[in-house]
Amino acid sequence: MSTAVKMDEHSKSRLEELQAEIRLKTGRKVTQQELLSRLIDAVIDSRSEFIDSFREGHPELSEDELERFNEGTIASGVETDEEDIDDILYG
Repeated sequence: MSTAVKMDEHSKSRLEELQAEIRLKTGRKVTQQELLSRLIDAVIDSRSEFIDSFREGHPELSEDELERFNEGTIASGVETDEEDIDDILYG
């Protein structure tokens, strides 16, 4: 069973570009239906990340992401409070 999917010209163009690149790099011609099916399968595997992409604002970081972010920070041994920051920024 086949159902038509409406999309804007920009999305259609990008789908066609991807389709052409697959043919160029693999030598295999794929239909847009096959391409969309594979894209959906790929998104299902990372469903939570995809769903988060529709949230407004910034997504909440996982514990692993927070750990990776904090790995690059160092402690200088000097405590800084809000007044120090204000003095540095605003003089």
